[in-house]
Amino acid sequence: MTEDEKLPENPETDLASRFPTAYTILFGLIILVAALTWIIPAGQYERAMNEEVGREVAVPGTYQTVDPNPQGFVDVLMAPTAGFYDPDSYVANAIDVAMFILFLGGFLGVMNATGAIDTGIRSAMRHLKGHEIWMIPILMVLFAIGGTTYGMAEETLAFYAILIPVILAAGYDAVTGVAIILIGAGIGVLGSTINPFATVIAANAAGIPFTDGIVLRFILLIGGLLICIGYVMRYAHRVKTDPSRSVVAKQWAAHKKLYLQGGDQEIHSATLTTTQIIALVIFALTFAVMIWGVSSQGWWMARMGSLFFGAAIVIGIIARLGEKKLTGSFVDGARDLLGVALVVGLARGIVVIMEQGMIADTILHSAETSLGGLPELAFINLMFWIEVGMSFFVPSSSGLAVLSMPILAPLADFANVGRDLVVTAYQSANGLVNLINPTFAVVVGGLAIGRVSYDRWLAFIWPLLLILTVFITVVISVGTLL
Repeated sequence: MTEDEKLPENPETDLASRFPTAYTILFGLIILVAALTWIIPAGQYERAMNEEVGREVAVPGTYQTVDPNPQGFVDVLMAPTAGFYDPDSYVANAIDVAMFILFLGGFLGVMNATGAIDTGIRSAMRHLKGHEIWMIPILMVLFAIGGTTYGMAEETLAFYAILIPVILAAGYDAVTGVAIILIGAGIGVLGSTINPFATVIAANAAGIPFTDGIVLRFILLIGGLLICIGYVMRYAHRVKTDPSRSVVAKQWAAHKKLYLQGGDQEIHSATLTTTQIIALVIFALTFAVMIWGVSSQGWWMARMGSLFFGAAIVIGIIARLGEKKLTGSFVDGARDLLGVALVVGLARGIVVIMEQGMIADTILHSAETSLGGLPELAFINLMFWIEVGMSFFVPSSSGLAVLSMPILAPLADFANVGRDLVVTAYQSANGLVNLINPTFAVVVGGLAIGRVSYDRWLAFIWPLLLILTVFITVVISVGTLL
């Protein structure tokens, strides 16, 4: 895939062509955070092992200033590399996610070589003609279930290259496809009910059962999901009726050229061969096995990557691609997603700089001191906004829970607020921010696969963010008063 193919048709008049790429934005944030390590005093909490959480957590009341470790030029240059692997970090490393992305790209490259995906898309559109809009609520509900039950996030990266061609063939734009996945899973995480990587870890760190406050979280989940489905469906209907109203209108033709191998070919000409049908069955089974492995067997990126690698070999053999075409298609597919893999390391490098500069605990301590003695409503709403701010620096739901909950949850006792409300404020704040967070690999990775620039995503989602913010504020405020 050449660089020219990725550009809009009219770059001179398209704002996206003048907006910095994800790489520049993320590296700029690395520089900014490094500069903050020269300004913000270094500090640290003592940490102790929490057996229930399975990690070391900060001990309340133990914050103390330490010798500063400001990050300089060499540290900034090292941050992207360190972002891929830092064994001492409390946040998940990026190397496993990056390798998974490359194996996924290889798998998709082999599938594309069979022609099954393109033919299958046109065949599906023939059967769905006139009812394509109902794909949106069905798929968003499925992704939300994944988000609320097991924190579906990095796993969604596997679905962009599959869903976006379907959405484009249905007459919608790439932003609609990205929104279905990113917002669908994101609202599930925002309204986490039994998510072990957010609610369960945070509740354990706060010293309460994770079932405390589950009713309020169901309200956030269901209400938020309805809001998001309505928003995405309204946008999709609008752009299908008038494509010029798409936030990526000038890139639409380029997206079709990239994702639809058949271009604007008539969909009634689509006929799947027996080999292609078998390939699509294996394709679907691969994702079913991935979901089963993640949700019930504790699989993570290494096993998922191995699954896609093995499935690519099986599909190549069944399709009789031959050794050279099979390996060439796999490498070409991995090459197409190489930029996405690099973005993941850059995003993680921001957290590395903050950790090495020892300013994360200082920011947390400032939050701790600012919450003391506040009335109930002010306390819970300020808690929400503090978690919003911290989520930009620590996008990982489990990492933020381990960092903040041992310190902030006990403060609820002095404000006469239930600790379960603090957990709910934390997870809703983190879920909200991670719909746009440029330091979150899932956001920058998903947008990169979808070829949707960050500024175009913000143009699409900012009204929804305002609506969700008001909704969350009302829910947690009412929950505090009851």
